[in-house]
Amino acid sequence: MTGAQESVLLDGISELTTNDETNGGRVADAALVIEGDRIAWVGAAGSAPAADRKIAVGGRAVLPGWVDSHTHMVFAGDRTAEFEARMAGQPYSAGGINVTVKDTRSASDEDLEANITRLVAEARRSGTTTIETKTGYGLTVADEVRAAHVACRHADAVTFLGAHVVPEDQDPAGYLELVTGPMLDAVAPLVSAVDAFCETGAFDEAATRRILETARERGLARRLHGNQLGHGPGVRLAVEYEALSVDHLGFLTDDDIDALASSWASETRGTVATVLPACDLSTKMPLAPARRLLDAGAVVAIASNCNPGTSFTTSMAFCVATAVLQMGMSVREAIRAATLGGAIALGMHTDGWRDPRGVPQPAVGIVRAGARADLQVLDAPSVTHLAYRPAVPLTRAVWKAGVREI
Repeated sequence: MTGAQESVLLDGISELTTNDETNGGRVADAALVIEGDRIAWVGAAGSAPAADRKIAVGGRAVLPGWVDSHTHMVFAGDRTAEFEARMAGQPYSAGGINVTVKDTRSASDEDLEANITRLVAEARRSGTTTIETKTGYGLTVADEVRAAHVACRHADAVTFLGAHVVPEDQDPAGYLELVTGPMLDAVAPLVSAVDAFCETGAFDEAATRRILETARERGLARRLHGNQLGHGPGVRLAVEYEALSVDHLGFLTDDDIDALASSWASETRGTVATVLPACDLSTKMPLAPARRLLDAGAVVAIASNCNPGTSFTTSMAFCVATAVLQMGMSVREAIRAATLGGAIALGMHTDGWRDPRGVPQPAVGIVRAGARADLQVLDAPSVTHLAYRPAVPLTRAVWKAGVREI
């Protein structure tokens, strides 16, 4: 294979997970070619073209890098005591977020940079190549802008979450005006989406509707935290406002599930159901009904929800293993949800999406010619080992945009 950029052939792949329907989503005894930041060729090892350089992976499995579509990585402080209290029986409530808000406001820019740098590197070592992260621990105009700037330097997608909770020193009506007015005005050039925590103790239906409506008027994508602490309007509002995703979903009615599935029946894209298994375990909440969602025809994503209060992990492999072992998903379903599902939830599954710098990017979450070369090699012959050997660090090599990082 020729071209201006060096081409690299990965061969000796025992099992290549592609998420590409044209080859059934998986190719045995496979090879692929990376050229620049993209995948140039995918197919059977016996048909592989010549390349400038060859890397033999030695009969190991290769799959797309994880796409973590829901994190909160711009923060400072620690909530170990809150975790210990929950493990001893204290129920989770949204109020703990204010503890992190205080710590984040008082942290230096250098502290915030150091923390997110550490977390992104930790995630990369376990196979994550695409990360969304949110603001939401500043909750003043200046602190939310600061968080957005930090996030833009480290994440592939940045979401404005000024509507995380109402700060302790604000009244709800006044704070809603701030979030949908001056705060949104200030962060809008730095983010691609707006999120809200639609729950008891955070933002009710009327406030959430105002936030989503304002985001839509500004031409920003919508996401939503919903149905985490109990039954509520989150799913219904997410579908109504054509949100990219609604996340958590521990408490769903049949109507909620039908709405998520039906959102994909129209010509426009639907709303992804994003499940957060590590958070469900940490908060002792019901695991989201992933099996029911899939059987109904919903599109499901799996994400880590990395944050200091309710899910302090960057391990997508742990989330995948949990989804298989406890949520009724097959290995292939869980891997697709943690790769292509996350990409769909971020609008990154097709070519041309723009990163925080505004640069068009090729598709992620899929292994096909033209997609971004985001890959991970497992120290195992099959992706089944991710659930078969839970908690074992199986990631052996990682490429992001064609550059080997691990």
